[in-house]
Amino acid sequence: MTWNGQEDAGSPLGATYRQGAVLLRGQMIPDESTTERLLKPDASVDWLHRDPWRVLRIQAEFVDGFGSLADLGPAVSIFGSARIQPDDPTYKAAFRMGSLIAQRDIAVITGGGPGIMEAANKGAAIAGGKSVGLGIELPHEQGINEWVNLGMTFRYFFVRKTMFMKYSQGVIVCPGGFGTLDETFEALTLVQTHKVARIPIALYDTSYWQGLFDWINGTVKDRGLISGLDPSLVTMTDDVKEAVAVATSQIG
Repeated sequence: MTWNGQEDAGSPLGATYRQGAVLLRGQMIPDESTTERLLKPDASVDWLHRDPWRVLRIQAEFVDGFGSLADLGPAVSIFGSARIQPDDPTYKAAFRMGSLIAQRDIAVITGGGPGIMEAANKGAAIAGGKSVGLGIELPHEQGINEWVNLGMTFRYFFVRKTMFMKYSQGVIVCPGGFGTLDETFEALTLVQTHKVARIPIALYDTSYWQGLFDWINGTVKDRGLISGLDPSLVTMTDDVKEAVAVATSQIG
């Protein structure tokens, strides 16, 4: 028997109440129905900060991202630190990367900020290419750099990283901090676990990356915590042209 969304299922926890696909029993049964809450006058705006409303914002970010990038064409993502200054050799290297990629009619995607991101966007824009910046809302974020000709700002890191991985056919990683490491291991994990098609990844500046991979192939591997990092997952190089060649190797 069912009444007001409830049914007597003979459960030791008491009556059963169903809200769509959700089953509730005993003390979990609400005092009012979903419809009652919907139609109830509510002067509070606390609901704007609750998880169900966040789901809609997350959905909107995915829709905006997919809609804006669907026609982008072949692209390479370039990751790296926002703290690298214009007089740093790595900044100049990232500028060349962006330029060389754009000259091949391939879009350059970055996190849209300063440093390495700005350098790569600048190189792509000056070369007349597609210069994409996918920014993130942060307390001290400086906004999308001036060399981006297609830019978006995201609330959520995971939505932003989905856009990087979905629309990139290759990746170049320049020296960077936690954010760069996060993006790097996200790409490596998805490739190694076959969640995405194999994507060529170039790590620029051997002296910066070598220690990390010595640790991975030494301490981590020796403890049996990985099955062995496939050496073809990444290519470490100090040559800008080689980094670009690796990252664009699967683009016809």
